[in-house]
Amino acid sequence: MKARAIGYWITTALLCFALIGGGAANVAHAWGTLEVMRRLGYPPYILTILGVWKLLGAIALLAPGFPRLKEWAYAGVFFEMTGAAASHALAGTPAWNIWVTLGFSLLTLVSWALRPPGRIEGTLFSRGPERTGAVPERTRA
Repeated sequence: MKARAIGYWITTALLCFALIGGGAANVAHAWGTLEVMRRLGYPPYILTILGVWKLLGAIALLAPGFPRLKEWAYAGVFFEMTGAAASHALAGTPAWNIWVTLGFSLLTLVSWALRPPGRIEGTLFSRGPERTGAVPERTRA
C-alpha cells in the first residue's frame, strides 16, 4: 500500500507542476504560447481561459477533501490534454507535441487510478451511508 501512495503523490505532483506551470504561462501569455495557439487556429483569449482552468484544476487536485471536485478536475485535465493532442495532430505540428500531451493524459489517468480512498468520489462535503457501504436499518432483511 505504501508503494501505491508514493506512486500517487509522484504522479500527482508531476501533473500539478505541469498544470501550474502551463496555466501560469497561458494566463501570462508567455513567449511562445500565442504562437502555438495561432498555429493551432485558436484565438488568443483561449489561453486565458485554459490557464485559469489549469490553475484551478491543480488547486483542486492538491487540496484536501472535495473528492467530487477532484473527479471533475481529473476529467477536465484529461479532456484538455487529449483535445490538445488532437489539435496538434490535426494542425500538423511536430509529432513530439502530440506525444507530450498524450503523456500528460496518461499521467492524469495514473494519478486518478492510484488515488487513496479519501480522495475517491463521494458527496461534495461528507460521506453518507450510501458511500461508505453501510446499509440503512430499514432495508435489512
